Amino acid sequence: MILGMSPDQPQCSRADCRDDAAYSVVWRNPKIHAADRRKVWLACAEHVDYLRDFLASRAFPVRVVDGLVDGSGVALPDSPAVGDPE
Repeated sequence: MILGMSPDQPQCSRADCRDDAAYSVVWRNPKIHAADRRKVWLACAEHVDYLRDFLASRAFPVRVVDGLVDGSGVALPDSPAVGDPE
């Protein structure tokens, strides 16, 4: 267990949320990350749209995936599609 988080029960990445994660929000910052780099935030059903919109509003390519993934193999759009979650 690292910092009170158990890998057996991944939690939402939203600040102060301790709900179980059900989605992976896969993204990258094109100003500092290579095109093949992926970052992943985990999200509960309540916060998935918030986290996705937060990243898209900063013009980061982002894609929401059902379930928990490490981001490898997830194709990101060339530019954010603010109203188009997957």
